[in-house]
Amino acid sequence: MATENTSLSQDKAFFGHPKGLSILFLTEMWERFSFYGMKALLIFYLTKYHLFSDEGGNFIVGSYAALVYALPVIGGYLADRYLGFRKAVIFGGVMLVLGHLGLAFEGNKAYVDAAGNIVRDGFALQSFFFSLSLIILGVGFLKANISSIVGALYEENDQRRDSGFTIFYMGINLGSFMATLLCGWLGENYGWGYGFGAAGVGMVLGLITFIYGQKFLHGKAEPKDVAALSKPVVGPLNTEWLIYILAVGSLLIISQMVQNHTIVDWTLRISGLLSLIMILYFGFTSEKIVRDKLFALTILIIFSVVFWALFEQAYTSLNLYAERVTNRNFFGWEIPGPWFLSLNALFIILFAPVVASVWVRLGKYDPNVVVKFGIAIVLVGLGFGALVFGIQTTGEGAKIAMIWLVLAYFFHTLGELCLSPVGLSSVTKLAPQKIVGFMMGVWFLATAASEFIAAILANIAQLETNNGEVADVALAVEAYKNLFSTLFYAGIIIGGFLLLISPFIKKLMHGVK
Repeated sequence: MATENTSLSQDKAFFGHPKGLSILFLTEMWERFSFYGMKALLIFYLTKYHLFSDEGGNFIVGSYAALVYALPVIGGYLADRYLGFRKAVIFGGVMLVLGHLGLAFEGNKAYVDAAGNIVRDGFALQSFFFSLSLIILGVGFLKANISSIVGALYEENDQRRDSGFTIFYMGINLGSFMATLLCGWLGENYGWGYGFGAAGVGMVLGLITFIYGQKFLHGKAEPKDVAALSKPVVGPLNTEWLIYILAVGSLLIISQMVQNHTIVDWTLRISGLLSLIMILYFGFTSEKIVRDKLFALTILIIFSVVFWALFEQAYTSLNLYAERVTNRNFFGWEIPGPWFLSLNALFIILFAPVVASVWVRLGKYDPNVVVKFGIAIVLVGLGFGALVFGIQTTGEGAKIAMIWLVLAYFFHTLGELCLSPVGLSSVTKLAPQKIVGFMMGVWFLATAASEFIAAILANIAQLETNNGEVADVALAVEAYKNLFSTLFYAGIIIGGFLLLISPFIKKLMHGVK
């Protein structure tokens, strides 16, 4: 068995990989179980239990998801500069456990009074938003840092590194697959609190696993300067506890931001503008090759926003589409709406090795990263095209066969497999060494922006509901047809344009593959 005294190269206790990888695999699997299990229920909980409009629900989901992807930039910096990865992951895990268990408290269901006004349980609602802010903070401290620990388990030239990350990412998809099935089923059949509670139990298991297995991390996740971290900075408070207290204090700000999409919108706009100014400044003050690579990366990041804005319809418009207008009858049994979200994780597990082998077999004809980005955007557009075709070939007023939704998720997953594996890698290859960390932050900021844009796009199909239910299926089908048609053309045209200009961007990359 591997111990803390075993060298990295000798530690082969987990199928030839370090024992610590098994700990990180299980921790991330349970963390993603809790995250995706909760996210699968979120839009339904907002629209069916608290009776938010489609627009209000979509904006809350969008603001939440944007902050989830923005905060790891700060959490990663604090871990790298002060806390170390292990302490950051444990703190993040504790916040996640509290947040998920807080969501298990439902309070009273909203109702429409005699005057037609929606009456909500104010305490339950504020408890819900505070629990969301705990989850956002927890992901901010855990998400980027647990991935960093995986990399630290391997020495610089260790050939096991890539396969180690592959195993780790399988844990992510396994957790997602299990969560959408179990939490979706519990939420739909026994109550939202049970679904959220199951997600919380998953996070508890993940935190226990990490705390138990931290001895197998070979000290690679410890703070860089333990003495500085324990040094008092404000009265008796040392740096570590000051970070924890300030982080907990930020929960009030985060909670308000989740409820106010305008603040999130302007925060993203200003952050994006400042990032672009800094990129232009660094580019025009650098030599030509460095500038060209940086601008090529910036173009890829901008197009990645398009992909993820379309792809992330899964948790808003596609989730509601599955629930409201999809014929989910399977031999007399109605499939829960959230279950369709599990298709993405299932297709990744099944087809990731296939796609990877295709790139290998192509050899020197393997498409460059720009072409893969273009193909990804076209594929996500085709997924919406399948949905439009399914609507057009279905009789008026009838619900749509589920095969079209399955096909949409299949196309979307193929697109993800084209773009996601090479996205972060492109940042490390194209960004100047002086600002790799900054450009990694820009990548996550762009992903955050895409989550918010996804909510804006989803509102194209916002519908009037009665106690969270759609009364007119035909009207709902037409609304989703308009949305999906828009996204289909957006994907085909923007993806096609990127493929058209790919030779120009490839020249800017100066041979980087």
